[in-house]
Amino acid sequence: MKVFNLQCSAHHGFEGWFASDEDYSSQVERGLLECPLCADKTIHKLPSAPRLNFGAVEAPQAKVPNEKQAVVAGDPAQALQAAYLQLARRIVSETEDVGERFAEEARKIHYGETEERGIRGQASREETEALMEEGIAVMPLPLPEGLKGPLQ
Repeated sequence: MKVFNLQCSAHHGFEGWFASDEDYSSQVERGLLECPLCADKTIHKLPSAPRLNFGAVEAPQAKVPNEKQAVVAGDPAQALQAAYLQLARRIVSETEDVGERFAEEARKIHYGETEERGIRGQASREETEALMEEGIAVMPLPLPEGLKGPLQ
């Protein structure tokens, strides 16, 4: 199994696991790889330094940071990306996806025609502006494609 550090053209970094170098190349050629944050299909490998274990002495175990420590430590851009993904996962897990019916469902909730609940979906710019003019609180938030379906 090969683990590569990958990056899209928008400089979002992520990790990919492949059976071989050929498997990675084949998936890139077929357009199967995309950034989990922005769905960009222009992906390239970053340089990496593999660790080879030639001795019998075990390396000291690194302390695994918890989620909050991981967000604070390291590169600020990666920390921001991790925090955004954490927020997006929480939104997806705690809201109902109503799809193209978003504006209609938001109005039903606002005017008490249906039970109050957290929803997400798609709305055009015009629909979003109309909802806001009616006093309905909405927040446009692009969600990564990878969060819209099951993870593999």
